[in-house]
Amino acid sequence: MRILLQRSDGKEAAWISDLRDLLPEAEIHFWREGEAVEPCDYAVVWQPPAAMLPELAKVKAIFNTGAGVDALLKFGDALPDHVPLVRLDDAGMGVQMAEYVSHAVLRHFRRFDDYEAQGRAGIWQPLPAFDKADFPVGVLGMGVLGTRVLDALAQFEFPLRGWSRSQKHIDGVDCFAGEEGLDAFLRGTRVLVCMLPLTPDTHNLLDRTRLSMLLPGAYIINVARGAHIAEPDLLTLIRSGHIAGATLDVFRNEPLPQQHPFWQEPRITITPHISAATLRRESVAQIAAKMRRLQAGEVVAGIVNRLQGY
Repeated sequence: MRILLQRSDGKEAAWISDLRDLLPEAEIHFWREGEAVEPCDYAVVWQPPAAMLPELAKVKAIFNTGAGVDALLKFGDALPDHVPLVRLDDAGMGVQMAEYVSHAVLRHFRRFDDYEAQGRAGIWQPLPAFDKADFPVGVLGMGVLGTRVLDALAQFEFPLRGWSRSQKHIDGVDCFAGEEGLDAFLRGTRVLVCMLPLTPDTHNLLDRTRLSMLLPGAYIINVARGAHIAEPDLLTLIRSGHIAGATLDVFRNEPLPQQHPFWQEPRITITPHISAATLRRESVAQIAAKMRRLQAGEVVAGIVNRLQGY
């Protein structure tokens, strides 16, 4: 077995070491632009450049070391259809995402952001509490990670709602599906958690029209991709008061430029794309197991449907 590894973050040595531990029979080659490499069986990549496409077209499968595959799908037909794209199912990201979203929901619901501002101003003043019954939390995207977040939020007894492209049924969650269910989902949601994959259909999905459908005083949490939200529209609705604020971990341009108006809006909490980091050892273990299954001619989970984009 020959494996071609590519990283855009300079951490290739640790990945090579872990792959060798779990796949001692494999030859592992690190891809460098301009260096010739013999054809490999599998590629393990993170944000590969277009220069790598000739090698990617020759492998039996491409493993993406992250949950989102938009960095691969952007190449379109340049990646042959016969080469499966395999994403990580979870690999430790689910619990991190659940931690991040639960913290953001509770921080807003318990008004800790307001109390922090009062503390800086030296103000001792209990504030009116929100009524949990009037605080429905909606998760936009009920894949592996979205379902994990809903499971975590259920412990706090919020009214829960979920939207997915196709109909799903989760105990304790009011589920909506498809284009016909999206507006109804939004109109009954007070806290919106975006966990969608980025596809042509979801690009700019949360524009002024759809964000305005949310209940007055809505709150936005985005841990998916920045391009899901029309940023000027979100800012306008926060300044108008229809949206109370947002916790944003992802942005159209990263790092977020210093001149971006989000930095000056106190009702927006910004984090630098840290809601769920890829855990290397867990990811390598999952990738190695799937490679062995493919070698044995067996089916593996996580193969991307290119038409759907995930």
